[in-house]
This record gives sequence, C-alpha cells and structure tokens, in this order.
Amino acid sequence: MSGTSLDGIDGVLVVINSDKHHRQLHVEQHAFCPFNDLFRHQLMALNTPGDNELHTAALAGNHLARLYSQVCTQLLKQAQRPTSDIVAIGAHGQTVRHRPLEFDADPEKGQPAVGYTIQLNNPALLAELSGIDVVADFRTRDLAAGGQGAPLVPAFHREIFAASGRTVAVLNIGGISNLSVLKTHGDVIGFDCGPGNALMDFWCQHHTGKAFDRDGAWAATGKVNKALLDALMCEPFLQAAPPKSTGRDLFNPSWLAGHLTPHLQATPEDVQATLCEYTARACANDLQRHAADAQQLIVCGGGALNLFLMQRLAALLPKISVQTSDIHGLPPLQVEAAAFAWLAFKAVHRETASLKSVTGAQGARVLGAIYPR
Repeated sequence: MSGTSLDGIDGVLVVINSDKHHRQLHVEQHAFCPFNDLFRHQLMALNTPGDNELHTAALAGNHLARLYSQVCTQLLKQAQRPTSDIVAIGAHGQTVRHRPLEFDADPEKGQPAVGYTIQLNNPALLAELSGIDVVADFRTRDLAAGGQGAPLVPAFHREIFAASGRTVAVLNIGGISNLSVLKTHGDVIGFDCGPGNALMDFWCQHHTGKAFDRDGAWAATGKVNKALLDALMCEPFLQAAPPKSTGRDLFNPSWLAGHLTPHLQATPEDVQATLCEYTARACANDLQRHAADAQQLIVCGGGALNLFLMQRLAALLPKISVQTSDIHGLPPLQVEAAAFAWLAFKAVHRETASLKSVTGAQGARVLGAIYPR
C-alpha cells in the first residue's frame, strides 16, 4: 500500500484462513520502502494538470511496480518463505486523481455520472517480476456501480475491529483521513473526513526540510490561529453528507495557499498548529455527528504516530477512549496494507468486498482485477 501521504510503500505478508464463518488474519511480516524525494515530487505533480502527464504517469507506474516487487522480495526473505507459498499480491497503486461521480452524466439518456479514479500501477509488470498472481484496480468496479470507489477499508475494519453489542469507530489518518463507524448490529458507514497528514506534511517539509513533523513536536510549539482555522473549517466538503470521498485533488498546496493569503502574518509554527487542529476537529466533528454512541475510537495510519494530534483528538472527544490499533495486535502502519491483502483474498475467492452503505454504489461488488503470474 502506498497512500496519499506519499511517504513510501508499506508491505505486509498476511496469512488468512479460508473459513468464511470463522476467518482469521495474521500479519507475519512488515516491510517499508521509502520514496526518494524525486519520485515523491513526481507523484505530487501528477495530482494536478501538467505537461506530458501520460508519459510521466506511465513511467511512474513502472517504477512503482518495481518498488512493489522489491518489497515483496524483502517480505519473503524476512519470512524465509518461497514464492510458491503466496496466493496473490494485493497492489493498490498510487492514487493521483480521484473524481468520482463527476463530468460524464447525460440526463437525457438516463446516464449517470461515473467520473474516474486513477491509481498509478503496472500490475502486469509486477506479476512478471514477482512470479505471483497480482490483484489490482480495486476501486473502478465500485465507481461503475455508481459508488465513490472509496473508502474501501471499512469492510476490513468491520472484520478486524467490530465488537458485539457496541458501536466502535475506526479512524485511518493517512494523507487523507477516513472514518469507519461499526454499528452495534453489524451495520457500517464510512467516508472521508478531510485532510489527514497531507497538509501538515507539506507545510513541515516546506519550512523545515523534514518529510513530516515527528510526534507533532513542531506543531506543539505553535498556537492555533483562530481566524485561519475558522476559514478552513468552512470548506464545503466537511459539511457534505456521506457517502463522500476526497483526495489531493482538493486538499493540496494551492488550496492551502488560497486560505493563507489573508493570514500572511501567521508564523510557520502557528500555521502547523492550526493544520493539526484542523485535522483533529474535522475528524472529531464527524465522529460526533455520525457515531455519537461510540465509546471507543481506534486510530490507525501514520497519523496515529503523531502524539500531538492524538492528544488533540482525545481532548476534543473527552467521553471517548482514543487508542491506536496496537490494542488489537495490528500496528497503525500495517492496517491499510493488511486491508488490501484482505481485499485481494476476497477477489481471488470471488467474494464481494464493497459496502453499499459506505460508497453509495448500487450494491456490493467483487473488487479488483487479477493479473496471473
């Protein structure tokens, strides 16, 4: 999995039993491959229109497949397993555009908009390099069925984190944050809340040269600029009702620059503190709106390692126990990669994996295209 944080690739080796009625999942190994600055900048540039995009995107997909192959090799080496032990690789790809349900509606023909979502990848190359079946392109079938194509992890969250007799909320904070609400009787809702680490990471790199604000230590030195925060909180996406999903198409440096123009007097550390508060409040507000009966919030993704952000979530949600996914034996940086291993498993067994209640699609669908080795 390489997500909207653009920091690199998290790979996991997952063992899943095939018993539908008592399915168990165990992460056997975890490996991380960072993106270098040049590749990160190329991917960032592809989030917005530019010159020669098709050429750049195709080569980026090739490079990503090679990196995926390296991660797979590392996982097998760590586990001392042969390639023949692996049923399939779930390879999400790198999202560079996400515009679902836009652009191509034709009301006269009764044709609803489909829009598009683009994950750079070359799964055929990955199958060739690895000698293993590859499952990729997880999102477009949900779009074809009238859904958002995101988020896809709530079904996995239900599998791993749901608790009988009580509502549990799961918050994944990557570049974008998304919330899963696992209801008492098994119902699930899920949607993107807004920015996660994307804006904080950009601001930190721009002003300190560091890829991210470790532990939120820099943000903790600043003070929240209330006027700026109020302006950020007026973003219409935050007020929209689910199903909804977003990405760097919206929450990007240009969007931030437009909001910062009236606040040029704000110090860099105050802006960082404000961006951290923005992420925390957007998530907390959605939790209070859609999971008011939840007593537990499980946080995963890179944002779970931001101690200051976690403190702000806990302060904004005083009646809720805010904990990382470690309490379930699944470290925060492994959850999303494990989710796409699980989605690949579901595709191989022709089991549906999407949730109508989350994406708004016409129904559950088998997600993913299989590229045989």
